[in-house]
Amino acid sequence: MKKLILILVAPYILLSQNVTSETLIHENIERSYILYSPSNYDGANSVPLVLNLHGYSSNAGQQLIYSKFYELADSEGFILIHPEGTADNLGFQFWNSGCQFWNTNTIDDVGFLSNLIDTIISQYNIDTEKVYSMGMSNGGFMSYRLACELSDKIAAIASVTGSMCENQIASCSPNKPMPVMQIHGTADPTVSYEGGGVSEFASIDDVVSYWTGFNNCDSNPIINIVPDNNILDLCTVEHYVYENGDSGSSVELYKIINGGHTWPGAAIPLAGNNTNQDFNASQVIWDFFTKYNINGLIENNSSIQGTETKKKKLKSIDILGRELATKGFQLHIYDDGSVEKKYVIK
Repeated sequence: MKKLILILVAPYILLSQNVTSETLIHENIERSYILYSPSNYDGANSVPLVLNLHGYSSNAGQQLIYSKFYELADSEGFILIHPEGTADNLGFQFWNSGCQFWNTNTIDDVGFLSNLIDTIISQYNIDTEKVYSMGMSNGGFMSYRLACELSDKIAAIASVTGSMCENQIASCSPNKPMPVMQIHGTADPTVSYEGGGVSEFASIDDVVSYWTGFNNCDSNPIINIVPDNNILDLCTVEHYVYENGDSGSSVELYKIINGGHTWPGAAIPLAGNNTNQDFNASQVIWDFFTKYNINGLIENNSSIQGTETKKKKLKSIDILGRELATKGFQLHIYDDGSVEKKYVIK
């Protein structure tokens, strides 16, 4: 597996007091994470929680700066967590995503991230229906594992340059539909778009096919060509949207033609990898997340809740109307929803 190493200087200095380095103990191991709290957070209202997982050989601080998701945390008002993986036998940070390459030990990263979510919920006013996971490369793989094994807590996931392994697809068993966004370059030299290799990575098309099938989405996607506003990045983007899945779920793919193992929109260049600048991965991921909560498409949730409320109101009015009729009254319901009681002279 090719290493991804970013040279970043003093990230915390740039972010003031909103970012803190924290630890918790899980299975007798001290695990660390970076917490970013938006400047306008006051605890009065519940807010979403987003996990942003680094890639192999990277770390929490590098992922924070590379993706710049903290800018959205500030403007949109959610709690952002950058957890830290553990070191493998080569000394590189990684996530035990369930694939052969990272499955050389028994580190319980699903348990750690579940514990971390519970910890943050206990410390902050979190909307537990709006917990999301995203990640770069190995962090994208790990987000897929959370989608498979922690779907009771995760509302939606996104993967940038990550994928799934063939054995993971065969064993994946979420307990609800899972909205998924995949962002991947066709010239990725690290996690091949076509899959394969010693770790038996699934192809990106197979990953998308699995989730569209699991969610019962439309088999024919809506295809949009992202405007090629920056010709200097040497790559273009096709956007595929598979809609109308169970609970309003969808699967989206940003296919970056000639794109490398990079985060679209990032200002930090990586040698030998084209970084697309026609869209911002962080922004489209957040826009995707905001459509869903743990119950599915929020628009559908609101519609269903509104219908149920209306039914209950009409049932109550009907019962009241029948009771008043015995006393010589009638109920009049007007177009604006108001109700008036009138005495009927016989």
